[in-house]
Amino acid sequence: MSTTYFTADHEFLKVEGDIAVVGITDYAQEQLGDIVFVELPSTGKAIEKGATLATVESVKAASEVYAPVSGEVVEVNAALEEAPGTVNADPQGAGWFVKLRLTNKEELASLLDACAYDAHLKTL
Repeated sequence: MSTTYFTADHEFLKVEGDIAVVGITDYAQEQLGDIVFVELPSTGKAIEKGATLATVESVKAASEVYAPVSGEVVEVNAALEEAPGTVNADPQGAGWFVKLRLTNKEELASLLDACAYDAHLKTL
């Protein structure tokens, strides 16, 4: 069974065991507009919490996506190279960015659950 976490900066993580699928939320993709390019890290790269995980370019702006937790990139969504608009169409499904092998599960405690994230969105 997977558990979904969120950051106040609009990243999500779906965690199953020691693997987290990471991407941006529906709110984030709406704010960015039509996404035209996604730059992802290489497989095997170690990422520290708070470091740049990916870069997203839209018709409005370029934006950094930061790692919500520390981990090792075990898979990237290569389909986004050819179809970056998938992030707009299905941000928390087919539009995921990377899969990380968690290196510090305690970092999950600093993230928001779905209720807390929804409450955060109401303050924006």
